Amino acid sequence: MSRAFVKEDANNLPEELPERQVSALPNYVTPQGRADLESRLARLIETRKTLMARKSDDPLQGQQLRLLERDLRYYERRLKSVIIIDNSGSGAGEARFGALVTVKDDAGAAQEFAIVGEDEADAAAGRISWASPLAAALLGARPGALVSIARGSGETRLEITALRYPEKATPKAEKGAEKEPER
Repeated sequence: MSRAFVKEDANNLPEELPERQVSALPNYVTPQGRADLESRLARLIETRKTLMARKSDDPLQGQQLRLLERDLRYYERRLKSVIIIDNSGSGAGEARFGALVTVKDDAGAAQEFAIVGEDEADAAAGRISWASPLAAALLGARPGALVSIARGSGETRLEITALRYPEKATPKAEKGAEKEPER
């Protein structure tokens, strides 16, 4: 049987781990998204310090360290490439990056989505990537607009019922907080 079809034990990782894939798209993030990336990186650095301080010959610790180092490289690359988009406090009448968009489907069910960066996206929390098909349909739309989303079972129509932007946080000089993502 080919090794491709054998389930690997999580405690028996290969010596060379594949790198985490970095998106080829621009790394647009909200100010909160950048803070979250910085926090995640800081936690990884602290965890690495803790693992390194243990000085153990335990193979599991070595595997944990290799996974951690891979994640550190990923988040360091992501932080170096951030382009902060801050539309908070915007009076924009159309959906842009950072917008909180409330929609109603054909059945009348309402849902709110925040249009955020790829690393910030969490569908369960209502945060969708600006590069997702749903965000693509919402970007540029105004309240009252109907947008269509292609799904496996057909097309879903959504009506934009509300649009708002989070309040602007205390001003900080943010590097790269200039341009709006192009779609």
